[in-house]
Amino acid sequence: MTAEPEVREEFGARLKAYEGRAAAVAGIGRDPVNAPMIRHWCEALGDTNPAYAGSDAIAPPTMLQVWTMGGLSGHAERTAAWGELLALLDAAGCTSVVATDCEQEYVRPLRPGDEITFDTVIESVSERKTTRLGTGHFVTTRTDIRLTDGTLAGTHRFRILKYAPAREPSSRPEPRERRPRPVVNRDNAGFWEGVRQHRLLIQRCTACGTLRHPWLPGCTACGSPDWDTVEASGEGTVHSYVVMHHPPFPAFDPPYAVALVELAEGVRIVSNVVGVPYDNVRIGMPVRLVFQSYDEELVLPVFQGVTA
Repeated sequence: MTAEPEVREEFGARLKAYEGRAAAVAGIGRDPVNAPMIRHWCEALGDTNPAYAGSDAIAPPTMLQVWTMGGLSGHAERTAAWGELLALLDAAGCTSVVATDCEQEYVRPLRPGDEITFDTVIESVSERKTTRLGTGHFVTTRTDIRLTDGTLAGTHRFRILKYAPAREPSSRPEPRERRPRPVVNRDNAGFWEGVRQHRLLIQRCTACGTLRHPWLPGCTACGSPDWDTVEASGEGTVHSYVVMHHPPFPAFDPPYAVALVELAEGVRIVSNVVGVPYDNVRIGMPVRLVFQSYDEELVLPVFQGVTA
């Protein structure tokens, strides 16, 4: 990264000149909005909302970005300005990139058969920022997704950090950081009290009997606020998983597997798979609940891989 103040100021002005310029023009969705993709999305997330199935189905609003994705071949609609901006940051040492967050606005539901177009603009490039990962610049783009008749369906803002990786820490050992504490509130306090007692409790609606996780103040099936709990047997299978390599987080030792585990009771929970090499984790693998202590205060439910 450039270091002298006057050099940084001049470099920042060059970056700011890209604000308002197009990053993608007249993009066309590779496929129409379609029922198979909607079904895959809902199955992966465990979303059983009836609005997303049937002859009058709509696409989940959060799929908005899905219909603009270019696949492995990338985006032919990308402009020279977008490439120039990334190259400028690369040349300044900001060769690493991480997606930080996105914001979406929904205007019109999308339905199977709808075809979309999109245009993307470079909305902002931040001043030089220093983060735990390194020093660089946040770049925010705004994509307007429209139907082929020009009707606005929604807006997707996407923010990345282009940064120069922080220097490796000194070889002197440092105290290991503690794992983040769970956020406990009045809606989930009973769950975490159960974990403290080495019990995995699932909410059950006393009106209709529907089980739910994570804990919520009301039933997602019938809306009733009344509930009790059942204790999970601890048996489950890996429904989906990812292996975390980068970026590294304090108190975690990558690579490690994070799984969406489907419990025998039918609900799903996100946790770590332990006891087997991360590259042996597979969809459908049977797992068994264990409670792992990370320090004198923190106990978390994790799942031991069961191998033949």
